[in-house]
Amino acid sequence: MKMSGGVEWALHCCVVLTGATEPVPAARLAAFHDVSPTYLAKQLQALSRAGLVRSVQGQAGGYQLTRDPQAITVLDVVEAVDGRQSAFVCTEIRQRGPFAATPEQCRVPCGIASVMYDADRAWRDSLRATTIADLAGRVGRDVGPETLPRAREWMAGRSG
Repeated sequence: MKMSGGVEWALHCCVVLTGATEPVPAARLAAFHDVSPTYLAKQLQALSRAGLVRSVQGQAGGYQLTRDPQAITVLDVVEAVDGRQSAFVCTEIRQRGPFAATPEQCRVPCGIASVMYDADRAWRDSLRATTIADLAGRVGRDVGPETLPRAREWMAGRSG
């Protein structure tokens, strides 16, 4: 499965926003991750359209998660950024060529399509089983429990 780079950026932003007590400006999120502010803004807009973050306007504006990080799944973020379409698209190749099947013979997906749809379903189930809170916990284990609190302080402009 191939996902856009925007998925990674959006997931990192959601993890950093888990403990934000005030809106975090998009420019601050972009600077923290050293990524393009313009491209990141597109990902944040996609998250906003999906209802995962809210945009707060004004001097103290920025982005906040709309609900508890335990209630936002990785699949929610992936679908917000890359859409809900399946990674596999069956083109009914079996209806082509010298031994083409008739449409009547193709009422059910072929074995190849079935396997690919099953794989897509398993992938989505796995992403649905992991929440943003789970990811934040992994960050704490991977890079130290002090990292996210320090990142949140930086986001709030209280350090660095």
